[in-house]
Amino acid sequence: MSLLAALDHAAVFVFALTGALVASRAQLDLIGFVFLAALTAVGGGTLRDVILNRDVVFWVANPAFIGVAAVAAVIVFFTAHLLESRYRGIVWLDALALAVAVPFGVGVALAMDMPWSIVVIMGITTGCFGGLMRDVVCNEVPLVLKQGELYVTCALVGALATVAMLALGAPVPIALLCCAAATLALRCGSIALGWRLPVYKSRPPRR
Repeated sequence: MSLLAALDHAAVFVFALTGALVASRAQLDLIGFVFLAALTAVGGGTLRDVILNRDVVFWVANPAFIGVAAVAAVIVFFTAHLLESRYRGIVWLDALALAVAVPFGVGVALAMDMPWSIVVIMGITTGCFGGLMRDVVCNEVPLVLKQGELYVTCALVGALATVAMLALGAPVPIALLCCAAATLALRCGSIALGWRLPVYKSRPPRR
């Protein structure tokens, strides 16, 4: 299995786990678990493939990805009650999934010889939109939009790290590993250490 294929399967599985955990918080049935897990797992990659006009969307070309998501959903359906805090589980698993999905999206764009700006955008799209769809469907505040929290920023920095490493002459696998490391480090710092960006604060209008 190639590095890109391994990243894709890992991202699908871990994102599916987060989708199923959100389904457990919403107290859905097993079909609801599978639906939400699959939506989370393939949402970002589907949007990426449509934008890039790939011949076939990745999970249509290989339906086994839906099977991977379904397996993750079933696992969570029977084990979610064992977690002390399902929300903390969602946040940390989502961080891991982000660090896997961003380099995969970057790798897909690189394989299609896209310019660096599109490479960066596809990394962000792949990493962020599945979770965004998950949270919107379940009527939760999306993690990507939590006030001041580093999320999209992590994907951006990770994707830019890839571009920088390639510009320095690093081979693609090393550049993608740097992307994953940068993304995960920033996201974990935001969760564990409270790293934040400044947020806009309105002021009274001047007369």
